[in-house]
Amino acid sequence: MADTLLAPAEAASALTPERPTPRRSGAFATPRDARRYALLVVGLVLVALGLVAAYLLLDNPGRPGSAGYWLVAQRRATSIVVIAVVAFCQGLATVAFQTVTGNRIVTPAILGFEALYVTVQTAGVYFLGVAGLTALSGVPQLLLQIGVMVALAVALFGWLLSGRFANLHVMLLVGVVLGTGLRSVSSFMQRLLTPSEFDVLTARMFGSVSNADASYLPVVIPLAGLAGGALLWRSRRLDVLSLGASAATGLGVEHRRETRIVLTLVAVLVAVSTALVGPMTFLGFLAATIAYQVSGTFSHRHVLPVAVLTAFVVLAGAYVTLKHVFYAQGMVSIIVELVGGTVFLVVLLRKGRL
Repeated sequence: MADTLLAPAEAASALTPERPTPRRSGAFATPRDARRYALLVVGLVLVALGLVAAYLLLDNPGRPGSAGYWLVAQRRATSIVVIAVVAFCQGLATVAFQTVTGNRIVTPAILGFEALYVTVQTAGVYFLGVAGLTALSGVPQLLLQIGVMVALAVALFGWLLSGRFANLHVMLLVGVVLGTGLRSVSSFMQRLLTPSEFDVLTARMFGSVSNADASYLPVVIPLAGLAGGALLWRSRRLDVLSLGASAATGLGVEHRRETRIVLTLVAVLVAVSTALVGPMTFLGFLAATIAYQVSGTFSHRHVLPVAVLTAFVVLAGAYVTLKHVFYAQGMVSIIVELVGGTVFLVVLLRKGRL
């Protein structure tokens, strides 16, 4: 009997109808989610600044304040800028590519950019010898590589995304086939190289910040800035594209035209990153997957910056750890690809489908 009796205050609260939670419109469901996102961005920025300081200052052989000290710091600052450009390109390109393809486990590498890069490098050594790599260095050659990659991608988009039977999945399949064919051609030429030529070529086939030259930066930074800025400016349209072709068309967005524009911007970003440092297959996938998991929203205005910051933290953290802890700076791309590939398999097994 005593359990069924309620205190006056409890009885009044029981009779008062529960006030419904106010509905919110926007990227976050609750103010708490918005504060959590702000704290996440601030945390990533602080971690990135800490990694930059560690990369610049740790194990500097010069005496603090001397000319040699600042010379080493200046060279390392160039590497930091290269890491920032690569993170900016890979983070933005992968998130945008996954949005227009409607698939969270694909990366722009599926279009064959990296296979084309390896083929160009291998062909340079095959036809010109070790001096071919020198002939392929320099700003004009960098622009040529970027131009070839973008032209190939735009031709692919224009061919397979136009006409009556345009299909995005057919385009991805053709990209896979082209990439496989280019890798086969590269493997054939590599088997005919001398051991010394193959040894020199191998160093260029793995993504590394040391592959970049400081003279490239005045060229690649404006290119990446323009393409990345255009993607950020179109982030609201990316939100609409993520709803699918029918919903996007119903909301007034010309889906096919918008898809071509986004894929062209993605091609520019990936071509810049690949021509600058070499293949980084899973860096963008790793950054995009983490960004979607921690952002707490699917709004591209918020996911894209987190993806860029995550890519920078992953890449800079890998360089700092392997350089100053394990003294194996050349293993960075291998470790990033190993971790990214493992995450890819985990995501694929959890989804249970492609």
